[in-house]
Amino acid sequence: MIILIDNGHGIDTAGKCSPDKRLLEYKWSREIAGLLCNFLKNCGYDAQLIVTEETDVPLSERCRRVNAICDKHGKDNVLLVSIHSNAAGSDNKWKLAGGWCVYTSPGQTKADTLATEIWNAANEWLRPYIDRFPMLQSKGEYDSRQRPIRADWTDGDPDYEARFTILTGTRCAAVLTESLFQDNKADVDFLLSDEGKNAIVRLHADGIMSYISKPDK
Repeated sequence: MIILIDNGHGIDTAGKCSPDKRLLEYKWSREIAGLLCNFLKNCGYDAQLIVTEETDVPLSERCRRVNAICDKHGKDNVLLVSIHSNAAGSDNKWKLAGGWCVYTSPGQTKADTLATEIWNAANEWLRPYIDRFPMLQSKGEYDSRQRPIRADWTDGDPDYEARFTILTGTRCAAVLTESLFQDNKADVDFLLSDEGKNAIVRLHADGIMSYISKPDK
């Protein structure tokens, strides 16, 4: 199984940052993608970065790179994880949204199984964040609607469905994760901490490895 890791956005993408500019999504997602790729390689897996450039490689080119690998090795022997952090607005102001979630393309595919394995791992590795969430919510860091791990169970599994190009334009099992919110102060503090970075890397790694180990994937 070839594991392809995609990072969100590029240095030339406007607005993808925390209001205080401490978290730049292109930089943070590349750091997480690199750490994840190295972790998987150290565990004996064939893990590759789709984007090594700092510029914002177009989605069409990202999909082309993924599909070229699918054509060479077979789409059933490839999986893709695209790493992002979420945002509740585009006005460069702090918001009260928070939480982690995972997306797949619409319909039932192998990506749903991959997403579920990563979602299960998120519930384990984000336990410190989950445990602190109610206290921070009571202090006004999150509004009352927010949950630390988000899910949409309407079709029987926890992933959200969306027609994101990186999901619909690639032929292998592909998921996109939104790891917390870059415009929430508490989320940014966690995402930039060593504890948070390790948790985000490990939840992806454990979910991917669990999916690969399933005989009926």
